[in-house]
Amino acid sequence: MSTPAATTGNAPDADRPVPYQVMPSVPDRPPVDGSAEPDDPAEPDGPAESSGRMDVDADRTERRARASQSFWTAVVGVPAVFSVLRLGVEAGGELQTTLLLVANVGPVNMLAGFLTTAARLLCTALVAVFALGGVLAASREATARRSLFARWMDVTPSWFIAASFLMALVTWPLLYLPLLLPTLAAAFGLTPVRLHERPVVRVLMITAGYTGYLWLLVPTLRDAWEQAEPLPIVLLVVPPLLALFVAGPLPRVVLRAFAPLSQAAVLVVLVWAALPVISTPVLPLTVTTVGATDQATEEIRGHVVTTDDVHTVILQERGGVRYVPVDFVREQVLCPSEEELPRYRLWIHDFHVEDSLLEGLGRRVRPVHRVDAACR
Repeated sequence: MSTPAATTGNAPDADRPVPYQVMPSVPDRPPVDGSAEPDDPAEPDGPAESSGRMDVDADRTERRARASQSFWTAVVGVPAVFSVLRLGVEAGGELQTTLLLVANVGPVNMLAGFLTTAARLLCTALVAVFALGGVLAASREATARRSLFARWMDVTPSWFIAASFLMALVTWPLLYLPLLLPTLAAAFGLTPVRLHERPVVRVLMITAGYTGYLWLLVPTLRDAWEQAEPLPIVLLVVPPLLALFVAGPLPRVVLRAFAPLSQAAVLVVLVWAALPVISTPVLPLTVTTVGATDQATEEIRGHVVTTDDVHTVILQERGGVRYVPVDFVREQVLCPSEEELPRYRLWIHDFHVEDSLLEGLGRRVRPVHRVDAACR
């Protein structure tokens, strides 16, 4: 009897229709341990994508480390190799003479001589690498594998890049200084769009700047035209215009051939430019007048290696070493080399076009004296 009473009391609930419930199938039920099911397409890709991303990051870090190591090895090793090669060339390829120079030319003097004579080549190489690296780095999305110069650009500190351009500014001849404008624009991605957002204002700014630049060079350009010297005119007028177009990125078709060819071209040009540097004398060129008081004098043209209480050791210009008694030395004259003789008769506001800013300031402090007759 209790059962019908209970049923009657729950009649309203009993008469309500029970909704249809779909029980989840066994494959869709989440596992107890939280792992993904084999048929779930989203979950298995998570660890694979994470592992792939970690591999890419590790490969990128390894490439940056190799690029940094190769860059600083080149910066430190090339000057050392050049200095040793210069001693061998200076000695005429003779072993004993090379050992004599090594014994008397210390590492500090060798480094100072290299920086004095080859600083221009070193900063030129760095500027070329950074300019090409900036263009290639701006075009990084066009290729899957980044070029060596682009990786060097990434690992080089900004202060070192700025110092390289500053060294070029003070060591390059004034005739080649306009080339710094396109290389600077290429290295740092300086495009005309960054000057101003409005095209009309950009055109006015560029026109005013280029007009003022030409106005400062009017006397030099006029003299070059009268002397029929086209190369100085091209070097002074064209590079500022190139600076408007050299910044990256480059198209994919151009980039595929540009990256390897530019790196090979820089290497070939550096080797070609390094040959005169290697053959540049380590010691200053002098003309030494020797002879006893009652004998005729002789002029020895060469480089003084060392002087002691007994002898003055002279490396002759045409080869061979002379040991001259100190008492026989009558006079010594310092002579310029043939490379130091000017080629152009052009000046930019009292600075010769073939002098750097440092050389021009130095000549103002110590004006160039006439070349002694013995040097001729």
